[in-house]
Amino acid sequence: MASPLQPHGALSRGAFAVAVLISLAVLFAPPSDVPPSPYGIDKLVHGLLFAVLALTGRWAGVGRGGLAGLLVLYAAVSEIIQSTDLVNRNGSVADLVADVTGVLVGLLVWERSVRRRRASV
Repeated sequence: MASPLQPHGALSRGAFAVAVLISLAVLFAPPSDVPPSPYGIDKLVHGLLFAVLALTGRWAGVGRGGLAGLLVLYAAVSEIIQSTDLVNRNGSVADLVADVTGVLVGLLVWERSVRRRRASV
């Protein structure tokens, strides 16, 4: 019997879809919906958000290179859009760096978990 946590299953694709929806809400919420936070928390949120996108994307079966490229592009475009009148927030190179760092961390965590799983079999 297959585990519900197996890669490429319905649960993994659903988790990735939910992560994408949450990222849209977090990245493109109007300024009035963004709660105040201590300095640096914003960067932590960006990093965690993109790490979760990378992890769930790999779990859903998206290839590493394609996923990394698309997430970095998504991060860059989100920062540009945040700077426009569409969202009216502040785009930031520091946020982009946090996003890319999150992607790299998520991909590394996924690769380590796969290696551990293979080593234990």
